[in-house]
Amino acid sequence: MNLLIILSCLAIFLYCVATLSRFYRISGLLFVGGLAVSVHAVVLYQNIVVPSGLNLGIFTAASLMSWVIAFLLLVSLMREPVENLAVVLFPVAALTIGLDVFFHTELILSTDNPFGVTFHILVSIIAYSLLSISALQALFLAFQDYKLHHKHPGWVIQRLPPLQVMESLLFKMIILGFILLTISLVSGIVFLDDIFGQHLVHKTILSIVAWVVFAVLLCGRWRSGWRGKKAILWTLSGFVVLMLAYFGSKMVLELILHR
Repeated sequence: MNLLIILSCLAIFLYCVATLSRFYRISGLLFVGGLAVSVHAVVLYQNIVVPSGLNLGIFTAASLMSWVIAFLLLVSLMREPVENLAVVLFPVAALTIGLDVFFHTELILSTDNPFGVTFHILVSIIAYSLLSISALQALFLAFQDYKLHHKHPGWVIQRLPPLQVMESLLFKMIILGFILLTISLVSGIVFLDDIFGQHLVHKTILSIVAWVVFAVLLCGRWRSGWRGKKAILWTLSGFVVLMLAYFGSKMVLELILHR
């Protein structure tokens, strides 16, 4: 068994332990989660940095995105009550590591690419990661709203922050993710020569549609005070379109067309 597989298994184990530690102490979640993210970073470096450039195959990209999400969650935990998101996000990170180990794919990005192209890719990954966290926050909010309206709070709801706090956190994440998504689209237009080329047109159009969805959501929040089910529906709709833009196009190109 080589070192990379050992480190991958260790990262998966640590994410599982961190998920369980969420039910005990925040300090334990931060410590074990920090170890998991650190080992995951080493695994990613080994998988992404290859002699011919940077490998951003679909499963490696998914692992990278889950690492960004896990890292952002740990940073957020220092200021906001979002520890409940770890119950889903950390197991997802562990799953993407396992997929990258057993179904390794390659899509090499040459190191000769201009800085602007690399900047566009990195900002896109961070934007998608933040909006992914927003979508999960929206699901928790929907579950919390449903339980409270049916007067069956249960122990899970009792551990969640108040509904208004959850909603405020949701829109903070959406605003930041929307800003980064805007930068991603603008940088793509500026730095990519063929953003509407045959291999990118679906990704570009779907990303723009997602941007419009989140723009309408934020405008509705600002002008009409959108909240509750309407805000949740628009958030999840934007997330689905955005994930189709990134992973849908990558899946078709890499797993079906083998490009």
